Amino acid sequence: MPFVRLLPQRADWVAVRRAPRADLVAGLTVAVVALPLALAFGVTSGLGAQAGLVTAIVAGAVAAVFGGSNLQVSGPTGAMTVVLVPVVAQVGAAGVLMVGAMAGVILIGLAVARLGRYVRYLPTPVIEGFTAGIAVVIALQQVPAALGVSGAHGDKVWAVAADAVTRFARHPHPAAVAVALGVAALMLLGARVRPGVPFSLVGVAAATILVEVTPIALPSIGRLPAGVPAPSLDFLDLGAVRTLLPAAVAVAALAALESLLSATVADAMTVNERHDPDRELFGQGLANLVSPVFGGIPATAAIARTAVNVRAGARSKLASLTHAATLAVIVLAAAPLVEHIPLAALAGVLLATTVRMVEAASLLALARSTRRDALVLVLTFTVTVAFDLVTAVVVGIAVAIVLALRAVARTARIEQIPLEQGDHSSEEHALLAEHIVAYRLDGPLFFGAAHTFLLQLSEITDAQVVILRMSRVSTVDATGAHVLGDAIARLQRRGITVLLSGIATSHEEVLSTLGVAEHLRRDGYVFADTPSAIAYARSHLLQHRLPPSN
Repeated sequence: MPFVRLLPQRADWVAVRRAPRADLVAGLTVAVVALPLALAFGVTSGLGAQAGLVTAIVAGAVAAVFGGSNLQVSGPTGAMTVVLVPVVAQVGAAGVLMVGAMAGVILIGLAVARLGRYVRYLPTPVIEGFTAGIAVVIALQQVPAALGVSGAHGDKVWAVAADAVTRFARHPHPAAVAVALGVAALMLLGARVRPGVPFSLVGVAAATILVEVTPIALPSIGRLPAGVPAPSLDFLDLGAVRTLLPAAVAVAALAALESLLSATVADAMTVNERHDPDRELFGQGLANLVSPVFGGIPATAAIARTAVNVRAGARSKLASLTHAATLAVIVLAAAPLVEHIPLAALAGVLLATTVRMVEAASLLALARSTRRDALVLVLTFTVTVAFDLVTAVVVGIAVAIVLALRAVARTARIEQIPLEQGDHSSEEHALLAEHIVAYRLDGPLFFGAAHTFLLQLSEITDAQVVILRMSRVSTVDATGAHVLGDAIARLQRRGITVLLSGIATSHEEVLSTLGVAEHLRRDGYVFADTPSAIAYARSHLLQHRLPPSN
């Protein structure tokens, strides 16, 4: 059965026995890194720190068991929060849980349809553009907490950030700014000196202690209930499906894209690991179905945490499961401590994370590569920040396709070629020189290039026979076939005999199906090769004894 291929395989558990100690160490290491991120992303999503922890635990475990990569680490990510914040504002927390479940169903559908492999065809400028845009949006989301401002309003995230800056200017609170920037600076500078140390956790812990032992008054993340919430399906509302569908599609698209990119990065960091893209989508789909039942937000594999997992020596899914189990223990044992973490510290964690998300060298390289790539990159980035992720990806892909088709269309050309004259009489040479024109069609004959092709053929003059050499045509679509038929008709109306040569079998099928040049086939004007067409043209001209032009 096709569905069976998406379920866990025996080879997954054989891998678990290879190096369990290394997996346990890697899982503990990732958990330490993931803890402040889970808290921060939960808060940023609008559902609170507990939702972020639950997501890292539940989704992390489910995706590890059912996913298609041995090394992935899943949980809440910044890209998701960008989509979820408007949902919370419009329909509340229940809407976010519903969006997660709907996205899970979509991801499972993509896996069953075996569409995972097609993500690799997304244009790199689109991916880089919206990744940079997401980083900016996440950074803007942190502005109110980093400034110690509450109650900022706005329709877009940049408007909320601007309102927060205005409020801060009226009543400055430098302590919050110092905490946020201090945590971010510690993470960024510490990663350069000692990459293996979890400076995000160190920074959050130091900020929490500082706020507790000094008279600084900063808002904290609030009290966390001990333990994982009991399962509940109260969030299900079938009547809201239509309203929430765009957000669910956006979440599913981001989960698929980020997870498969993360799996590709993990494969590149190892020697023998290769992920199964369809199983990975299936695992992420199940994770997003189960996570809302426990109050978790939508999840996906995270490139940063997966990279930490690989660098820490992970060899199998046991590392990701250990990461989830460790976070569960922290929730059970340390919830009273977590509630004292200041929001400004978590804002600092995410500000540093956004800096790491942006690969400046990669962006500059793309911007300098071609004007086409630069345009797609800048456009996708701008739309992401100004509007939303779904619009940005759609616009980016659409523009990339249009520009790519334009570039391909420019490779199509029609070129007049000299005829091999061989041993002919002087009269034949004159006839050939004056009345036979051979054109070679190179490249694709499709809707993007067809108009140019028609214009060039329409300019043919002083010819009695035109030979169209089709052997180098790479592809023909319906538009190209119709334009070819129109060009032939125009030439014939001017009294020019048209011969075709070298039509590929696949192109012949398209032309026959659309009824293009059927009269040429009936009259014997279609030839297997060019020499046959030239011989016929010579015979045709000699038979009609056309005089050379003066």
